[in-house]
This record gives sequence, C-alpha cells and structure tokens, in this order.
Amino acid sequence: MDGHRISMLGTGLISDFYTMTLHGQRGRDEVGVVYSRSADRGTAFRERWAIPESTTDLRAAVEHPGTDVVVVALPNFLHEEAVRLAAAAGKAILCTKPLGRTAAEAGRMLATVESAGVFGGYLEDLCYTPKTLKAIASVKAGAIGDVTWVRSRETHPGPHSAWFWDGRLTGGGAIIDLGCHCIEIVRNFVGKGNRPVEVLCHTDTLVHPIADEDNAVALIKFESGAIGQFEVSWTFRGGMDLRDEVAGTHGTIWMNHFLRTGFEMFTAGGGSGYVAEKAETSAGWLFPVGDEVSELGYVDMFSDMFRSLDGGSIPQETFYDGYVVNAIMDACYASAKAKAWAPVELEWRGGRTPRIASHPETYDGQVVIKREILPDGRHKLILKDPATGDFTDRIVAVA
Repeated sequence: MDGHRISMLGTGLISDFYTMTLHGQRGRDEVGVVYSRSADRGTAFRERWAIPESTTDLRAAVEHPGTDVVVVALPNFLHEEAVRLAAAAGKAILCTKPLGRTAAEAGRMLATVESAGVFGGYLEDLCYTPKTLKAIASVKAGAIGDVTWVRSRETHPGPHSAWFWDGRLTGGGAIIDLGCHCIEIVRNFVGKGNRPVEVLCHTDTLVHPIADEDNAVALIKFESGAIGQFEVSWTFRGGMDLRDEVAGTHGTIWMNHFLRTGFEMFTAGGGSGYVAEKAETSAGWLFPVGDEVSELGYVDMFSDMFRSLDGGSIPQETFYDGYVVNAIMDACYASAKAKAWAPVELEWRGGRTPRIASHPETYDGQVVIKREILPDGRHKLILKDPATGDFTDRIVAVA
C-alpha cells in the first residue's frame, strides 16, 4: 500500500531522530507538517528535513487534512492533550516515551485511544535495538531457560533540553527519563504477561541543584519470582552507557549497546563534529556509532509500528505497555519515599505466571544441587538427601 503522511509534533532531538528514520529508511512515509511551539524552530526544522509545512497551532497540525498519522514527540506535560486531539481526529497515534507523567495520566490516554478505536503505538526505541530484538527472540525460543534476573542500565551526563530538568513538567527526574526504557526492556525479557508485583527503589540528588533525582537504582519483583534491576543516572561522565544483562536457568546474555560500540577512534585535532548522542567531547578517544538510528532501535521500531498499522495487528509496544511502565515508575517513587518495598498498583490485563520451578536431576536417590567438571575429567556432585536435608560431595567418573 501507499506510505503514510505524518504530523510530527515537536522539533527537539527526538523529532530529528524520528524524521531521519522516517525519511531515510522505510522510504514510503514522510512528514507532511511539523508543529513547534516556536515559529523559528519550526521553520528551521521544516527546512532541514524538506517538510512542506510548519505551524505553531497544535490543533491545526493534528487535524491537517493531508496526514493520517500523528507522532507525539513533545515534552511529557503535552502528551495527554496531543493524544486527545489526535484521537478525536481519528488518526493513528505514535507517542514517545514515557507515555505519561503518572499511571493515572497514562491510563487516561490509553482509555482515550481505545474508546476512539484508533491505532496507538508506544515509541520505546531501546526495546527495538538489533541486539535486543535478537536476544528477546532467543529468550522466547528457550535458549536460556526461565529468566530469573534482568539488569538494565542507562546513564549519561543529563538531558539536552531545559524542560527535562523541571519535574513539574516531566513527572520526575532520571527515573522518568531513563527508567522507563530500562523497565520496558526488563518486561520484554521476563515476559509481558508476567505481572510486576512490588518495587524497592532508592533515589538521590547527588550533583545537580534540582528538586528531582539525578540517580536511582531499583529492584522489581515479578509474579514468576524473577527480579528486574535498573540503574539510571544523569551524572555519568563520558557519554551514554546502555547495557543489559539477562540471566536464566540455562544461560546468560550480555549486551553493550552504546559507549563501547566496537568503533574506537583517537583524535588530537580537537574537532567540533558530532560523535554520538550524549558524547561529551570530540577530541581524544571517541566511540562513534556507525548507524545511530538503527543501533538505537528507531528503524525497527517504526517498521514494526507501520507494519502493524498496515496489517491491522498489535505492535510490540502499545499504549498499555506505556501505562504499565508508568505504574512501575509510580511504585519506584512511592518506594523511595517510604524507604520500603511498594506495591505496583495497576489494572492488570495479563494472566497468571507460575513461579519458576526447578527440575533437578537425581543421582543414587539423592538430589543433584550442582554438577561441575574437575581438571581430570571426573564430575563433582553436590547432593542433598531428600529425607534428612543433609548435603554431601561425591566424585564420580563419567564414561
């Protein structure tokens, strides 16, 4: 079918990444109009990307007769209004992360989209990085057994726009900005149907004179017994660090998406060119990124969104997923305030996930706790007597 014409709401860095991807990769879709709160920024963005029109009228951009998809790439406090206008216009909606500032706000946006019967996609790009997609497929195929623990880390020197630093506009600090990525990465590995139960979170403001957290760590307990762990920071020096680790009963996955990209370069020239997102210098040892929009997941994200829109299917990341992420972030803030575990309060649509069950082997009537290979090739078994609960070692030869 023919491509889509898009109303791009916003002219910040994320809108540049989105438009670069839409115009340069799929090839069939294009931005027909761009909205900005600043006429000058709107004009500059329109000229930079050869977009036919720019406007400072949000409603006019959303209701533009020549577009059928609205991309919400606005500051957090404007998401709900933009979604309401787009749903009323009957257009497909793709909204950047986080969906809302709170679960209540995200829940209203979800209800708005569903009651209007329009397509809603959650633009969570880091769930679509090439490494992540391949790792998720491996986990779903059973390559590492049952997932027991997932760690996701995103840290950098801080956001690039003033509004990010004002929690009244965003809903919070580093958790809202970065934790939303980590949480959804964790959910993709433990299973979207695995209910988040409770959270233990610590936040602090260590460097910046702001009212919200610039550092946070959290543990998320899921119904299966799996644990998700995230680390986020706005005070990490040296660029943007994106790493994930997944542990299962039969295997482990490690991924490094950014910072140490496998592309290293040294320059003493002190140039001023762009290196990669959040890079702090253009001299010395640098870690460029070959195809940034692909490595950060934008290409596969938009391919999934438009493929789902065209085929009438559900994308990998939906407004409901965004709502669940917001509910978990609400629990993070509640936990940090109470300095205790806090329940995740949400309207759960998933089923029940059984607790991870062990299926140990037995040897000579004993339960094998662990098996390891010795230097001479024999096996050492750690055994437990099911009758007494006693543990013993046994060395056995393997034919």
